[in-house]
Amino acid sequence: MWGEIEPPVKTPKQQQQSPRESEEEPTRSPEEPVTLPRRYESTPRTDTEQPPPDIPFSSHAESTCVNAMLEAVASSGSLVKSQQVGDAELSLEQRRHELLLQYTHRPLVFLERYHACLKPQDLSAFAHVCSDPRALHYSSVIQKRDEECTNRTRVRNQRYAALRALQKEGQYFSEEQMRIREPLLYEQYIGQYLTDEEVLERSQEAMLDGAPGGPGAPAGGAGGLAHLLLNSYQERLIQNRLQEEQEREEGALEEEEEDEEDDDNRVQESEREPTAEEKALLREEFISQMHQRFLDGKDKDFNYSEVDENPDYDNLDIVNRDAEEKYFDEDDDDEEDMTD
Repeated sequence: MWGEIEPPVKTPKQQQQSPRESEEEPTRSPEEPVTLPRRYESTPRTDTEQPPPDIPFSSHAESTCVNAMLEAVASSGSLVKSQQVGDAELSLEQRRHELLLQYTHRPLVFLERYHACLKPQDLSAFAHVCSDPRALHYSSVIQKRDEECTNRTRVRNQRYAALRALQKEGQYFSEEQMRIREPLLYEQYIGQYLTDEEVLERSQEAMLDGAPGGPGAPAGGAGGLAHLLLNSYQERLIQNRLQEEQEREEGALEEEEEDEEDDDNRVQESEREPTAEEKALLREEFISQMHQRFLDGKDKDFNYSEVDENPDYDNLDIVNRDAEEKYFDEDDDDEEDMTD
């Protein structure tokens, strides 16, 4: 009808999508691959974007267990996803998300791939597949590894308690006894730097140890001469063993290919007399290595079964700590008396 306003005809250029319409998410055909939400891309997420929905769990305890397990594996540095050369490393959040997908869709593959990172408390996350032979196998591997680790820790703690007791007793970790056990190590750190006076003093201390009434003397105060002869014989054994170990070490060094410059530097270093401070550091290093050898079970003549299988050493640290606290308490009381 004349006078009515006809709607304007849009030109092809005007029929294009408006900016608001162009920002809408396009529909995806079933053939297109599923892509992760932008929250898990390397680009930062804006405040308007929402995280993907959490995968539901049957209970809060299961959710807590799975989240703790995923956090441990994600933080372990294990490879969780194949990447191309030049790709940016996955963030911790991206690693957790990838691990969650793997665990949800293929829990047995997850268990097989990451069992080295798991602990017995993580096994409850695989209760829904626990009847599978693969789950039973890797559960056994995880539990056995944890038991071995626990036993190693217990044994090491017991040996450390025994070490402290032996230090207090004073004989086993005396300098002379450590020299008898490891003459070459002693010579490298201490013996070669001793003066003639210090060597003589060491010999006199060994003889006094066997004198009547000395710490190493036989009961009853007799046998001083016999002990002196025994010390002389022991010294010959030490020197013979030292010579054998030095010859073996020199033979091993000759088999290695070394530059002449390295040889010259080593000769110059060995000819330089260390300072008193350096000698003290070398002595401390020798003692530290002897302690470490004892903890590692390398003292061949020591019966470790008396320590490793002895429950008395389980509480020795507690006893020592109580004694230390009592000692400091007594010091505090003495100071208060002095101030009064």
